[in-house]
Amino acid sequence: QVQLVESGGGLVQAGGSLRLSCAASGTIFTTTMAWYRQAPGKQREPVAIITSSGTSTNYADSVKGRFTISINSAKNTVYLQMNSLKPEDTAVYYCNSLSLDFSWGQGTRVTVSS
Repeated sequence: QVQLVESGGGLVQAGGSLRLSCAASGTIFTTTMAWYRQAPGKQREPVAIITSSGTSTNYADSVKGRFTISINSAKNTVYLQMNSLKPEDTAVYYCNSLSLDFSWGQGTRVTVSS
């Protein structure tokens, strides 16, 4: 059973940056991966998607131009570079495949203060 472990979250002021990491316990990167987030009182939503080759990415409109997803297949790790953070980015961030093939990890909490 592949396990996903997210890390890198924290408290940051608006305009700041964070880099999230998602490490997998096994080889998973034959599939399209994604970062999701769940804000308080809201449904979990995908914010960034990357193909297994890393050659194609896609972003939610709310994060486009500020977030960058990348992948290191050799390390079974997916990253999310978050710049120009806004209070509305406050959420718990998770990774998973786009087709939700794996069990959810514990997520990593991001809090952006105004």
